[in-house]
Amino acid sequence: MKQFAKNISVLAVTSALSLSVFSFSHAATYKVVDKGSAENIGYTYGGKQNINGVMAVSGSNSYNFPVQFIPYFDDNDFNQIQYNALIQHDYYFGLGPIEDFEALKAGNPTANDLTWSKMYLQDMNKSSSNPNFEYQMVADTAAMINLGEGHTSTEICIFDTDFDGNACTGIITRSTVSVIEGISDSGITFGTASAPYLPMPDFTDSAGTVRTFWVREHGQRGFYIEANGDINPVEPFYHDPKYGGGISAIADMNNSGIAVGYTSYKLSEFREDYVNNTDGGCADSNVLANIPFEICVQKVQSGMYHIQAFKATGLDSGTPKTELLGLLIEPHADDTRAFSSQALAVNNEGVAVGYAHGWDDSNIVTPASNERMTGSYAVIFKKDENGNNVVFDFNQPHYYFGSGNVYPFSRAHDINDNGLAVGYTRDTDTFVKKFFYVDTSLPDSEMKTVMPKDFFTTSVSTAFAVNNDGIIVGEAQIETHNESSQNPRRTAGFIYDTRPAEADRKMVDVNTLLTCDSKYNILKANDINDAGQISATAIVKSESYDAKGEPILDDSGNPVMIDVVRAVLLEPIPGGEVIDCSSEEEKVKRQGASFGGMVLFSLLAVFGLRRRTFKR
Repeated sequence: MKQFAKNISVLAVTSALSLSVFSFSHAATYKVVDKGSAENIGYTYGGKQNINGVMAVSGSNSYNFPVQFIPYFDDNDFNQIQYNALIQHDYYFGLGPIEDFEALKAGNPTANDLTWSKMYLQDMNKSSSNPNFEYQMVADTAAMINLGEGHTSTEICIFDTDFDGNACTGIITRSTVSVIEGISDSGITFGTASAPYLPMPDFTDSAGTVRTFWVREHGQRGFYIEANGDINPVEPFYHDPKYGGGISAIADMNNSGIAVGYTSYKLSEFREDYVNNTDGGCADSNVLANIPFEICVQKVQSGMYHIQAFKATGLDSGTPKTELLGLLIEPHADDTRAFSSQALAVNNEGVAVGYAHGWDDSNIVTPASNERMTGSYAVIFKKDENGNNVVFDFNQPHYYFGSGNVYPFSRAHDINDNGLAVGYTRDTDTFVKKFFYVDTSLPDSEMKTVMPKDFFTTSVSTAFAVNNDGIIVGEAQIETHNESSQNPRRTAGFIYDTRPAEADRKMVDVNTLLTCDSKYNILKANDINDAGQISATAIVKSESYDAKGEPILDDSGNPVMIDVVRAVLLEPIPGGEVIDCSSEEEKVKRQGASFGGMVLFSLLAVFGLRRRTFKR
């Protein structure tokens, strides 16, 4: 069942007249190739693609989600589900009160009742409601690939299992976060996935209550898939099964088979002390009388390890070797904080970019044991003239951020073979997030991040990719304001060409490069290859389906059409075609039709996938 607030239609009709005025007489230079709906998956998101047009696709909102009612729900759970449906159904499109309570309790719910049950589990998954992992976990993501035009996106099961632990067989748990980051030009698929949460044997606590806990073998683990289909995990640089197995992630791979990402390289002393503490920790017999040791460790899994950018070679030979790429800062020997770095992309020269923690004062040479560090910054990972790994921050200004968490000041998402790196940073006057590029082929002392002019001063923009022609793609806000904090500003995928003279360069909304009557609203341009093909995510009208994958029909028997999120490919049209879209009718049609879809996409982001982002 497609879930979004009934009041979306009210929130959506906001600031159509606030948009900047574009020229509507243009050349339609791209055609949209719809990657189509995926089997058993409601929403798809475009990812990286190789030169052969094979695209990584992410999915969410699976049909027939495998809620395990028996024996894991009791009367209190069923009564709460019924109560939630009774008082909340007015807020959700297409949902009503529980339709068949007895069938629900028997584990045979209607589509409506299955939706409420899944939503109940999602609420219970929150740490405050489920601190000891006593409810089935819901991730509901799908890692897919699309082989090109005319092909349906196919789900690839990475580490998931059925509820008995049999790998990728039967009804899988859908408790894993699985993302295919990309496919190399040579056909190696790579990404990051987690292990499934499985029920442990019944546990009797100190009060004599029989309880069920859900545990997973490991969190994030990078992987690669060989041409023969074999899925191979990339073991963390440092890991220990006692402490949750460590962390690894693969974010990108070049044509030479060099992969980059990040890995655990050190155990947190604080977490280690807690796990081995006999007075209130995981070694305390009083604690273990009420929860298993594995659950005690799982509760503190976040922050268990320090992570660092790394590269892996030899994946194509089946014998990967890993190498740490370093940190931006060198902490004092007595500083036990978890300083980290992550590599997000690598070019064919073996140069990587990403982000890392940095001192508030970038001029620090000899840090104190409590040196102030409150921000993370875009960086490049490369070799110096002596062959040593160097991490450099493009001469960016550093700041003090008074928030409780490390503030992401900037991040580099991609780098092409000419050394042009792209990502986002902050305008130091307004502190609005803005896309940037930097020429890393320059000497270190001359490197400077460039923030080009985007749609307007307060538009938030991010660059995700750049090809070897210097064409940048990303996402930017196209509304100057919103009427409600619940109705985010609309976004559009953009193109920015660095080849013209600087005065002639401009950010272009990719929607203005489509035909006037295009039914697609491109929200985000995720990747661009050297053939100029753009992987994107769009909103498009589509037939709606309930939680069991059955079509939803109106009173006349016609399909109910709704906005859905869909992975698409933007294919260049040779020469383009000049089209006049200047009529007011077309303007309203192109700019005002998909507000509801934008709000839907914003809500989906709460549960969906963000590019290269994982819960540790």
